[in-house]
Amino acid sequence: MKVMIVDDEEDLITTLVERLEIRGFDVVGLQTGQQAIEQLKQRSFDVVVLDVKLKGEDGVEVMKLIKHDHPTLPVILLSGHMSQESSEEGFRAGAIDYLIKPINIEDLIKKLQEAVKVYG
Repeated sequence: MKVMIVDDEEDLITTLVERLEIRGFDVVGLQTGQQAIEQLKQRSFDVVVLDVKLKGEDGVEVMKLIKHDHPTLPVILLSGHMSQESSEEGFRAGAIDYLIKPINIEDLIKKLQEAVKVYG
């Protein structure tokens, strides 16, 4: 499974990439929405995990750009504190699920597998 993780916390990306690669996932970790959009022009992914709050960027707006060019690509949102309003906005914009930080790796894997099973 090819997974893109987009979060502005470098330590979190490093940890998630390492832990998912150990479990056999093909993972790319990025720190900006712009990097994500550029990467999607170069290769395909099965699922994107995207932080709602990126430095200087709104993750939901980034997701809208991603969904414009890749409408069937499943996106799971990440947040340190997902409010009811932001989760509803995310789902309206096309998110299929969300995770609250700190991330439990087993929960993430389960959501990745469900995303590919249902939307892949």
